[in-house]
Amino acid sequence: MRVQVAIVGGGPAGHLLGQLLYKAGISAIVIEQRSQDYVLGRIRAGVLEQGTTDLLDEAGVGSRMHAEGLVHGGISLSFGGSHHRIDLQKLTGGKSVMVYGQTEVTRDLMNARAAAGLATAYEAENVSLHDFDGTRPKVRYVQHGVAHEVECDFIAGCDGFHGVSRASVPASALKTFERVYPFGWLGVLSETPPVAEELVYSNHARGFALCSMRSHTRSRYYVQCALDDKAERWSDDAFWDELRRRLAPELAESLVTGPSIEKSIAPLRSFVAEPMRFGRLFLAGDAAHIVPPTGAKGLNLAASDVRYLARALAGFYAGDETGIDRYSETCLHRVWKAVRFSWWFTSLMHQFPDGGEFGHKLQEAELDYLIHSPAAATSLAENYVGLPL
Repeated sequence: MRVQVAIVGGGPAGHLLGQLLYKAGISAIVIEQRSQDYVLGRIRAGVLEQGTTDLLDEAGVGSRMHAEGLVHGGISLSFGGSHHRIDLQKLTGGKSVMVYGQTEVTRDLMNARAAAGLATAYEAENVSLHDFDGTRPKVRYVQHGVAHEVECDFIAGCDGFHGVSRASVPASALKTFERVYPFGWLGVLSETPPVAEELVYSNHARGFALCSMRSHTRSRYYVQCALDDKAERWSDDAFWDELRRRLAPELAESLVTGPSIEKSIAPLRSFVAEPMRFGRLFLAGDAAHIVPPTGAKGLNLAASDVRYLARALAGFYAGDETGIDRYSETCLHRVWKAVRFSWWFTSLMHQFPDGGEFGHKLQEAELDYLIHSPAAATSLAENYVGLPL
């Protein structure tokens, strides 16, 4: 098989790239090691920046998002027994975010790909990348016992932090930067109405908590936990009791609880690999960078990478190599700003083992400054809704 672009990874980044390339008349195959059901079973983030929603519209897959997604014009910061709203729209000239689950984004992209009859290989085992330092790269894989080889002009590595794409790059060609945080997030998904109309980020002496949602009837909640904790150690009642302790009293009293339909623990890390291009191989999304979920940047960064890459490839086929030559530099300029914001917001809202009372007092002072300084609140809002693409 020969295509212009082989996309390794069938999550939202890979499928969004495939859809954008299809719109540009560029042939591609999406190669995913897991089944379609497995990919759709992943519970991930759900806050989309304005730039991401615009990109999904450009890709022609935004209709269900606009029909079912929740537009949020603000977020709340809870600390000291009360919560305070940050008006994103007022502080950013009308920008907002969209709450629409990553699973639903992926489903919309998969459906669009299937409807167009585009090539997708699920359950692709033993994926390997070859000759991307030349002009005729290849991707090999085995599907249902049959070996396949795809010849292409370019390979897009959209297969996540643990994928084969970055692992295929010689270690000497990569420089990595990493910070592993000394805690995780215990998350619960439940068929219950959200405790608030907008996201609530809570700083509490017992640890961070986040009140989020997927719809008007489905909620997603998180509490900070130890890295070595296990989800099975937490009963639903224990989780709800702990969440209440970390919320302002009026929120705790209005919390509607119910059986969890998913419960898991996610570690937090910041990670960046440089560069993001190696000959004819391009890394995008989690294959190149990871941010803690506090700032809601992971999926949005992947979308911005894909936007730059799709336009760079379209430029190449139109005779202009500027975009592919500048791809890594362009992406990393935005990536590091998101890494900084995510690190700052994580540091502000969580309890660190070595922070002590002094660290908590500093957090309280900065939170107080945030809600009383328009300049400080504007900085948070601008980063949260997303810097211009």
